[in-house]
Amino acid sequence: MTTSRVTIKDVAARAGVSKGAVSLAFNHKPGLSEATRERIFQAAQELGWAPSLTARTLAGSRVDVVGLAICRPARLLGLEPFYMEFISGVESVLTEHSCSLLLRLVRSVEEEVGIQESWWRGRQIGGSILVDFRPDDPRVAAAERLGMPVVAVGHPTLTGGLTSVWTDDATAVTEAVRYLAALGHRRVARVGGAAALGHTAMRTAAFDEAARTLELAGARQLTTDYSGEAGARATRSLLSAAAADRPTAIVYDNDIMAVAGLSVAAEMGLSVPGDVSLLAWDDSQLCRLTHPTLSAMSHDVHGFGVEAARTLFGVLSGEGPGSHPVPTPVLTPRGSTAPPSR
Repeated sequence: MTTSRVTIKDVAARAGVSKGAVSLAFNHKPGLSEATRERIFQAAQELGWAPSLTARTLAGSRVDVVGLAICRPARLLGLEPFYMEFISGVESVLTEHSCSLLLRLVRSVEEEVGIQESWWRGRQIGGSILVDFRPDDPRVAAAERLGMPVVAVGHPTLTGGLTSVWTDDATAVTEAVRYLAALGHRRVARVGGAAALGHTAMRTAAFDEAARTLELAGARQLTTDYSGEAGARATRSLLSAAAADRPTAIVYDNDIMAVAGLSVAAEMGLSVPGDVSLLAWDDSQLCRLTHPTLSAMSHDVHGFGVEAARTLFGVLSGEGPGSHPVPTPVLTPRGSTAPPSR
């Protein structure tokens, strides 16, 4: 059954209680034993039912908590400037609405589906922000089945019919490769993020296409988990090649890996940008504190979080802008990129 066919009456009948008892359970009101409350939640889950947003509003419930689950190890999340900036943008909007953020780190997208469903059925959240989409992502169908208000941070080709906000990663990657080629680099490498993520695949395809168009025969790509350790290993592998095959420029999918790559180059006795140029994604304070400072693809990550949160409140009110892109990252040249040495 789908949520549009199942009613509160069906849930009450399955659980052997009154409709009023179902309402008490989902509004977390007193008057029910824990066993009865659990039986009601179980019946609702089996039938695929959740209170509609309209019903919640009529019942006087406020949307005062927004959910965000991220599939990242806690250690890595704490080191990654992107999500810290993104979350700060989300929080700035939630503060305006007197709302709180319910943040959860998960180990897999399947675990997140269960968490989001639990949050929604338990009335812990009024809506959710979904990030890091994969091809055929199961969260799309789950959100639609539950009738849960969400905004998807990802390209529409990955997010189905969900309202989404996204950056044009393909255009940004193409700009980065063209910039390095214009400097004279013919052997350009990319140290990418997690291969399972949809935006990684888009960046990979855009890099390959740009390299073909510009006839960069020495182009090469590696994927990682976004950590500094993985970025260092990938850089070491690339720079350990024979001089004739070694890349003269490397593009990284985040700033942490680019900073790690800078350290590896120094460790191997290579100068930046004299022997190898480095270009980071997600410009941050880290990129401006290194020596040399790191060239980067810059975009307003805090503003991205702001836009995601505002779009979610638009979904909740029914008066939002709908799916739309945010500004495309733009190149900010600094000291880590230059023409290759001859």
